[in-house]
Amino acid sequence: MVTADWPGVDPEWSRGIDVPSTSAADEPGTVRRWHLLDNGAQLSRRGLAPAGTLLCVHGNPTWSYLWRTLLAAGSRPEQPWRVVAVDQLDMGFSERTGTFRRLADRINDLGDLTAALELDGPVVTVGHDWGGVISLGWALAHPQQLAGVVLTNTAVHQPAGSPIPPALRLALHPAVHKWGTTTSDAFLRVTHALARPQLAPGVRRAFMAPYAGAGRRGGVGNFVADIPADPSHPSFAALRRVAEGVRGLKVPALLLWGPRDPIFSDRYLKDLIGRLPDAKVHRFEGAGHLVAEDRDIAGPVFGWLAGYGVDSAAGGGGTVFAAAAQPAAPSQAVSSHAAPEPAVRSLTADSGTGFTPLWEPLLWEPLAELAAGPAGGDTAVAEMASDGSVSRSLSWLELEQQIAAVAKGLRQAGVRTGSRVSLMVPPGVDLTVVLYACLRLGAVVVVADAGLGTRGLSRAVKGAAPDFLIGIDKALAAASVLGWPGRRISVRDLPSARRRLLAVETSLAALARQGKLMTPVLQDPDPDAPAAVLFTSGSTGPAKGVVYTQRRLAAMRDTVAATLGIRPGARLVAGFAPFALLGPALGAVSVTPAMDVTAPRTLTARALADAAAAIDATVVFASPAALRNVLATRNGLGQASRQALGRVELLLSAGAPVAETLLAETQRLLPHASLHTPYGMTEALPVTDISYEQIRAAAADAAAGHTAGAGNGVCVGRPVHGARVAVIPLAADGTAPGDTPVTEPGTTGEILVSAPHVKETYDRLWLTQRESIRTAGWHRTGDVGHFDGAGRLWVEGRLAHVVTAPDAVVTPVGAEQAIERLDGVGLAAVVGVGPSGTQAVVAVVETMPQARRAGPAAQQLAARVREAARTQGVSVSAVLVVPSQPTDIRHNAKIDRTRLSRWAAAVLSGGRAGRP
Repeated sequence: MVTADWPGVDPEWSRGIDVPSTSAADEPGTVRRWHLLDNGAQLSRRGLAPAGTLLCVHGNPTWSYLWRTLLAAGSRPEQPWRVVAVDQLDMGFSERTGTFRRLADRINDLGDLTAALELDGPVVTVGHDWGGVISLGWALAHPQQLAGVVLTNTAVHQPAGSPIPPALRLALHPAVHKWGTTTSDAFLRVTHALARPQLAPGVRRAFMAPYAGAGRRGGVGNFVADIPADPSHPSFAALRRVAEGVRGLKVPALLLWGPRDPIFSDRYLKDLIGRLPDAKVHRFEGAGHLVAEDRDIAGPVFGWLAGYGVDSAAGGGGTVFAAAAQPAAPSQAVSSHAAPEPAVRSLTADSGTGFTPLWEPLLWEPLAELAAGPAGGDTAVAEMASDGSVSRSLSWLELEQQIAAVAKGLRQAGVRTGSRVSLMVPPGVDLTVVLYACLRLGAVVVVADAGLGTRGLSRAVKGAAPDFLIGIDKALAAASVLGWPGRRISVRDLPSARRRLLAVETSLAALARQGKLMTPVLQDPDPDAPAAVLFTSGSTGPAKGVVYTQRRLAAMRDTVAATLGIRPGARLVAGFAPFALLGPALGAVSVTPAMDVTAPRTLTARALADAAAAIDATVVFASPAALRNVLATRNGLGQASRQALGRVELLLSAGAPVAETLLAETQRLLPHASLHTPYGMTEALPVTDISYEQIRAAAADAAAGHTAGAGNGVCVGRPVHGARVAVIPLAADGTAPGDTPVTEPGTTGEILVSAPHVKETYDRLWLTQRESIRTAGWHRTGDVGHFDGAGRLWVEGRLAHVVTAPDAVVTPVGAEQAIERLDGVGLAAVVGVGPSGTQAVVAVVETMPQARRAGPAAQQLAARVREAARTQGVSVSAVLVVPSQPTDIRHNAKIDRTRLSRWAAAVLSGGRAGRP
């Protein structure tokens, strides 16, 4: 062994130990030689008392080298933990025994080793691949010492009727097995190639080092051969004992997962979550099988350990983690801006930091009340045909009856409280019915729209791991091709051949027919149980699943009602899916215009007017991109269409900043409407609200300098009913490291919000959730902004897009707005190029008319852009032009500044421009 050739390993960690074997695979009296990486002696030499021991068990075909980052982290004085990373027998640099060791033997072997080490509690097991099963087997056999379990990409159960992963089937094939795993090093090389990004050459050599020659690879082949592919396998019973035993573990658990794993996919993670329902779970998007190589797992593991204290007084004399004391909720005395409490029927003010709903904390209460009242025969929900006619509609009574029938049919089909149901249904009557039916059952609806794109949508659905998938034909076909999980239900009845092809079990139509014949009474679900997983737009990284409870969804309804005055009887044209679904909960008549709601810019002025006329609309919701296309197509409107739009009283536009010029043109089209641009996000919708008149007043204040802090960003107004908003000041490195919320005018920082309708958690993103709530009682939004002297919030961009120039921290939105006011300029983006702290400020502009090719801007345009940015105190180093900005699919407005930054860096370093 040459430890100097193992990058990241301290030679002092490497040691050998002779261990008496009690395994049935060995003769009595046999002693085996193990190799370990162990920092225990090092900690002792430094006088550091470890808080406990991490017992790390690798899988096949890695070795203890996999855990080197945990060894390094555990050796630090501020968080000393003994880390014992084993090389299993026949693996790594441990003895080649010449015996075939099955799963039960390996669990027993690990117990022999810890006995020889005299390893006492508290012990936290850490496992990967088949080392995960072995570590759990040890955990179940040593409850007195066990304090917690950490698992990375492993499996304890093969789902019934599901074949083992193709890569393992190939490795097990008689024609491939011996050559692929032992004679050659193919199995090792294929496994190492799963790393994302690729392993550094030195790291790859270290992983290969123990397996030089076929004589050193027998354990690799035996490990593969011991995979219990079916109940007849000799190790199947041992695996089943572990799988069932895991359900009884009462210690904290942490699951760190790489979803791009062709071996242990998300279906195995779902199984583990079912067995360890209280586990903390984090999926590292983009990471794969070798998650410990792809991502930093030491930080999360030790952060998780630090969040707990050791309680040796656990039942049975065992050792468990007890949650450490959490920071108290923010004091009522904390200064933060809050909206005045309006007098609204559905709400009652409390101490001033929130509100208590008078309605039951369930989303559908107004719907049921309307169905039972005099308005029961009135239209509740409708959808439009392309010819301007109403294609389908339901009254309040019909809607209530249809929801109840579908709910009972879904229960008969196996949907239960807590079941995850992915809805792949366009907004309209069908989606409204099935959504509210699922909520009434206590099922968790998974909503990821096609606006994420095929790749983003597929990633979201697989990550949410639904139990059922309800969709239109197109969605079901995609599910078959892309391997989306979940039992499949179609919206419509399908021909039997089509049903078989798409593996469809039944249809909503059939379930509704069955449900109408059933009499069971549906019980209301727990208001604090999960109700929905809604996905973010994916405009600032992979789309994240956001979990809402029944109570928080109801709080969102109440907040919208209180802030915007939308009450039962309102008539809503919803050009954005979330508001289409919220309409019935508000008691509002809802209509979906003829458009592709996943592509906002498909909404035309005619389609909007037809929808408004169909229900005599009083409220319209349309994104900025949708409004731009409405205005671009308004010339063909007739008098009746203009009159229908003239009766609209309230327009809401959100999802991206809305230019004042766009609002001015919209006001002319909807002359009697109050125009509002709420600010919010999937995690908290809405956060603040502002009207067009208030936007103009804020702009005037900024221009005149009458109000401290006015300007430099988009003014989004004041907090909505029940919400509190504050900021954490930015540091010189562009981060917001503090934890003390402030509201002083002119202080730029990360925006925080506290409200009853803020999300419950991120779905299977424990690290993201922990970061978002690290300031107790607040959700950290990731947006950057400041307050002015009048208490209005100005948004300056995303924290991730802050530019750290040599002499200043630059937030992008203020300069971008100034640039976009120039003639001949459309969307603009300000990005940083270069190392943090020395970044050059680069402006990327979309020109009008559209530039033929991307690249450096003409000298005259560059000078104008620089001057415009200078009015906001921003010094631009370079100006580039693009035919069109890379924007998100859902809103067609959020610019991918991270992508632009990479592209600009390549262009400015002499690379070919191309399109960003």
